[in-house]
Amino acid sequence: MTTLDRTDLRLLAVLQGEGRITNAELAERVSLSPSACLRRLQRLEADGIITGYAAQIDPQAVGLGLQAFVRVQLTKHESAAIEGFVERVNGWDEVVACHALTGDMDYLLHVYVADLQDFSRFLLDHLLNAAGVADVNSSFVLRTVKRSPSLPLGQLER
Repeated sequence: MTTLDRTDLRLLAVLQGEGRITNAELAERVSLSPSACLRRLQRLEADGIITGYAAQIDPQAVGLGLQAFVRVQLTKHESAAIEGFVERVNGWDEVVACHALTGDMDYLLHVYVADLQDFSRFLLDHLLNAAGVADVNSSFVLRTVKRSPSLPLGQLER
């Protein structure tokens, strides 16, 4: 595991909020020379700490107006059943995140679709047809109060 110092954490914090910042600007913000900044950045990428760069897109603006959280319970918990479910989930574009959980449900899916009709199609054609699914419980997002792709790096500097 890579040890991160305060400068690494500051560099990561800046990049989380401003992924398109130039190396020169980033170096100035974290008080490094551009060459030292670039070396750190390359190390963080090589070590797998920075896993990629992406644009943040407004779901409404691209026609994905309905967001749901779907809790899924499997009928069996053996390796083959779990692997099969995970493989199917990874093939569904509507699912932007899938988390294995503790408690009464096994997985939590975060789903984006155009509308209720599209969600119904996803549920009936994909999820309920998936072998090994025992129970599904859906909740629709009425309003997003907070949405941040950034990790809370500030607490690591303590």
